[in-house]
Amino acid sequence: MEALKKAKLSLKLILERKALDPILFEVGELTSIADYFLITSGSSSRQTQAIARHVLRKMKEAGFKVFGVEGQEEGHWILLDYGDLVIHIFYEPYREFYDLEGLWLEAPRVDLEKK
Repeated sequence: MEALKKAKLSLKLILERKALDPILFEVGELTSIADYFLITSGSSSRQTQAIARHVLRKMKEAGFKVFGVEGQEEGHWILLDYGDLVIHIFYEPYREFYDLEGLWLEAPRVDLEKK
């Protein structure tokens, strides 16, 4: 339940920075990497960097420790690893190119309307 709590908080945080098209996947049954993947994008690398900074700051304030951050300087694909939750923040053209949604078709999506 802790992972879902983190996922819902991070969803709220990315939406505060106007992130585009967030999708939350439950991947725990398919991989040992994490329980959830949150994938979202921004309309510029600057926006992706702002989303990442905001999430990192607010998650830390909420008591959640980040285990790793990748790609923040370029802002094309930023990965925030919270252990049981991995957040992928893409600059939109990179999201289309890498198509993580296509790679994880078998993973159930969490209904974000029931936040």
